[in-house]
Amino acid sequence: MRELERDVLGCDFGGTSWTTKSQADAIPSALGLKAGVSLLEIGAGTGWPGIYLARGTGCDVTLLDIPAGSLKLAIQRANEEGIDARCHAAAASGGALPFADGSFDAIGHSDVLCCLPDKLEMLRECRRVVNTGAPMLYYVIAPSAGLSATMLQRACDVGPPFVDTPAAYNDLLRASGWLVKERIDLTAEYRLALSRLADGLETRSDALGEVLGRQELVDQVKHRRDQISAIEDGLLEREMVLVEAV
Repeated sequence: MRELERDVLGCDFGGTSWTTKSQADAIPSALGLKAGVSLLEIGAGTGWPGIYLARGTGCDVTLLDIPAGSLKLAIQRANEEGIDARCHAAAASGGALPFADGSFDAIGHSDVLCCLPDKLEMLRECRRVVNTGAPMLYYVIAPSAGLSATMLQRACDVGPPFVDTPAAYNDLLRASGWLVKERIDLTAEYRLALSRLADGLETRSDALGEVLGRQELVDQVKHRRDQISAIEDGLLEREMVLVEAV
């Protein structure tokens, strides 16, 4: 599984987002990460890319997610990377951050908003725990604009849980106190990663069938192929968004 992750994303943290190593390498300059800067990584899972960023920039990182088991693996990885003194973990929801106002200098999250039902609540909480002018960079998967009801349903069926939005992301950001500074379309890279994953699952089917179970492997491959088809039909998009607290 780690070998497959390296082939698809260029990392081996056991991550669940679609952030590639090249995309992660663009985060430090966008967020101004360096020694003394405090970064909050929401939906951190087992530590990708938060631990990678802290190791490379010298910043402090707080990893937040709900599954405590994933965070334990992240802290273990931080120990192995020699940054345990600058890495902390909190088991909590992005919609109810257990931190005081203005606690962090920067925030990052990868493919998290698309998996939460209350996106506005999380964006407001993110704004609360930083001061005016602080940056937040995130990656998000969303249905393409202007879809018919039938096509939107197909996008929601194959996309992440809660991929649909109650309003456009621009409106949600404005309502929660964020100003968009930059957007980059990463749909082509997302499709490529999905294709590499589906191909890799099939190439390693004998070994992965033992790890995952044969039916689970078949279901995963089908799901990824369905996602690729939806992207090719213009139903799903992925982008990087850099915003500033106002």
